[in-house]
Amino acid sequence: MTAIAQDRAGVVEAADRLRDAARTGVPASPVRDLIGSEDIASAYAVQRLLVSERIADGATRVGRKIGLTSPAVQSQFGVSQPDFGVLFDDMSYVGGDTIQISTILQPRVEAEIAFALSADLAEGDLDLEQIRAAVDYAVAALEVCGSRIRNWDITFGDTVADNASAGAYVLGPRRRRLDEIEPRKAEMSMTIDGKVVSTGNGAACMGDPLIALQWLARQARDLGDPLKAGEIVLSGALGAMQPVDPGSTVSASISGIGKVKVTFSEE
Repeated sequence: MTAIAQDRAGVVEAADRLRDAARTGVPASPVRDLIGSEDIASAYAVQRLLVSERIADGATRVGRKIGLTSPAVQSQFGVSQPDFGVLFDDMSYVGGDTIQISTILQPRVEAEIAFALSADLAEGDLDLEQIRAAVDYAVAALEVCGSRIRNWDITFGDTVADNASAGAYVLGPRRRRLDEIEPRKAEMSMTIDGKVVSTGNGAACMGDPLIALQWLARQARDLGDPLKAGEIVLSGALGAMQPVDPGSTVSASISGIGKVKVTFSEE
């Protein structure tokens, strides 16, 4: 078997393992034994395969998510670079909604700033001025991460293959234009059942959530799949992610931007 054929076989087998975990609700063993821990090309190949299957099955892509942007989250998993995944329509919730916790494997929650795009990011230098001009509004968000990998035993390759551990996301009701706020200066506090469990700020997200958005725009364009008008982008955690239990309510407040809340139903 050639090296290319071996690589392809590993990608297919990794996708099979993650697909089965999602289908059965039973987390799988890590896929790094199949694609490696740091083989970025193979990890994104697994992700693209699973994303294409979901779209073929009728899911609609509505945006992207950036992960591993915060030093607090990077230290939790022993990684040192960001990644990205795809958001689908069935992952979307609004503030005040209830999420059935059994629909997300091993859920963990983090607070973020989400951006809605009003323009494509496919041409030009993609400098920060262009990035800012493409943002329609910003909103407080909660990302509910879910891992198909048992016990969150992930390396960079595992989480990339697993669609950057995407599960669901919740958008707050208040929309703010960028001429009203400065995302990097925002202060975040997240509570679970009224207890503060995570704090942080916009600068924790790659120095500025808009820099994270710029990073994604350039990565996406380089891969031939640029960001489009109408997409929602979760720009990355402002503080450490936290596990959540059935019956819990998670709230986040991001200064200057707004608040967002979600409750997780019992099993």
